[in-house]
This record gives sequence, C-alpha cells and structure tokens, in this order.
Amino acid sequence: MPTNLPPEAMDKWEEVEAARTPREKMQKMQEFLKYVPQHKGTMKLRGEIKRKIALIRNDLEEKKRKGVGKSSGGPKLFIEKEGSAQIALIGMTNVGKSCLMSATTNSKVLVTPTPFSTHEPVPGIMNYGDIQFQLIEAPALMKGSSDGRGTGNVTLGLARNADGVILMVDLSRNPIEQLELILVELEKSHILVNKPSGRVTIDRRHAGTALRVILLGHLIDCNMRDVEDLLREYKIHDAIVRINGDVKLEDVEDAIFETTIYKPAVIAANKLDLKATETNLRILKQHVNGKLPVIAISCEHKVGLEELGKALFDRLGVIRVYTKDPG
Repeated sequence: MPTNLPPEAMDKWEEVEAARTPREKMQKMQEFLKYVPQHKGTMKLRGEIKRKIALIRNDLEEKKRKGVGKSSGGPKLFIEKEGSAQIALIGMTNVGKSCLMSATTNSKVLVTPTPFSTHEPVPGIMNYGDIQFQLIEAPALMKGSSDGRGTGNVTLGLARNADGVILMVDLSRNPIEQLELILVELEKSHILVNKPSGRVTIDRRHAGTALRVILLGHLIDCNMRDVEDLLREYKIHDAIVRINGDVKLEDVEDAIFETTIYKPAVIAANKLDLKATETNLRILKQHVNGKLPVIAISCEHKVGLEELGKALFDRLGVIRVYTKDPG
C-alpha cells in the first residue's frame, strides 16, 4: 500500500524537488523526514531518503576536505554518461575489475594484486561492433557497503546512476558467496537486477506541459484516476509517466521517490584460465539457473570479452540508429 504521507510531507517533498544545490537538497530532505511518520509502511522510504542524504553529505565533506573549487575533489558519485549506455562494474576486491578495464577500454588503470587499490571511479569506452559502452570501474564492494562502509556510498551510487551493471566474480574463489554478497548489498540499496513484473518511469523534463500517464501494461489495485490523483498529491503536474507491466499504486509512489530501481545485469565470471575453475563455473550457472546471463571470461588472456559485449547488448536492449546521408 502507498505510504499515505500527510500533506505537510508532500509539500516538503515539492521543496526537495525544487532545491537548486546539493546542500539545499540535503537540508530539504532532512526537513521532509521530520514529517514522515515512522511505521512499517514508511520504512523503505525513510531508508532511501537517509541513504540519499548520506550520499550528498559524503560528497560535500570530500569536497570540503580536498578544498572547495579544486578539480581533484573526492571520489565522484556520478560520472557524465558517454556512448550508447553506461555500465557500472561491480565486484569484491581482487576479482579482476581493473584487468577487465585494461583489456576492453582505453582507460589507464593500475592492475595490481593489492586489495582495494581502486579508490575512485574509473571510466573507459568498450567497443562492441559499432556500439560503445562506457564502463565505470567502481571501488570494491564489501559486506556493509549499503550501510556506508568503505566507499560503499560511491559504489552503490554509481550502480544507481548507470544504465546497467556487470557483476564480476572470481572463479578461483567461491563465486556463489561473492555473487550473493553483491546481490544483498544491492538489494539493501533497493537496486534490483532481476526484472520486476512492472515498471514506472517519471520523466519530469517536460515543464509547462500537461501531466500525461501512458499505460503500456496493467494496473493491479487501482485505476488511471487513482494514479493521476496520487501524482497531483505530490505536486507532479507536468511530467510524462510511463507504466509497463503489472503495476500497483505503491509502485507509482516508489517511482516518485526513486526508492526501488531496476538495472539490467550481466555476471562476468573471471579467471577462467586458472586450474579447477570449470567446476566453480558449472556450480555458479546452476545457482543462477538462467535468471541472469553468466559469461565466463579471462581478462588476462582476453577470452570471452566478445561474448560479454554481446550479453550487454542483448540485456540492455540497445537499439542501433543508422543515419542516412542526404541526397
């Protein structure tokens, strides 16, 4: 069920949306939380707002520590998108993320066995035919990343901002333990990698136009009037809202706050070249049971990289656009 926020909270959320600077947005979010009642129905919302506040606070503190105006800043929470799609490369330490970046992109990365050697995001362009994927190597994920441990806020922020994710595991170690840790941390951050039955997107870039709700699926416990009324309660009057699949009214509210999001994912099982990894690969595929593509690769020997590109292409549903010369 929707959280049924009081009118004061909805008014405060409008102020959050109107905030012009990160500091102002953080302050407005803190004020918004004061008006959100604490009960089971608001747990997910409160947790997500607190996570967003922590992300902004971390970014502001890093900029202050490094010096205002300096280009070095701290670890960037967001990287400007390039290419056909931005892909966040997520995994534990020493699984070969830097090696994959070196093997597939033009980025200059330090490939070292030293744990946690990647401290900030590293972008690079991976070519697949005439398609360019922007890979972002994120700092290593660990248990507790979703609670802000280590660089967890940065890594999970990159995953939320990307168009898709590569979940990277090391076949020379227990791949199931690694995968489950990644999935748990993503889930705690309300990031889904298995496609939900329904999806709601809200495009607010159409200021000045009337509210449009495009129904491409089915509404489970409500009708179009209920959806429009809910949007207007949150002062959303000029946006294009698309509803795909089977959707409940609470899914629409989740989309307003961007609490739970879906990211297409591919599992990259690295170090296939090492001995006794075929057994772990078979066990991993049995565990995943076809829910996600599992691509066996060896970054060291550049094996399986073409298959990885194809899996990304298929999973993200990238559409090629060809231009025709005039005349």
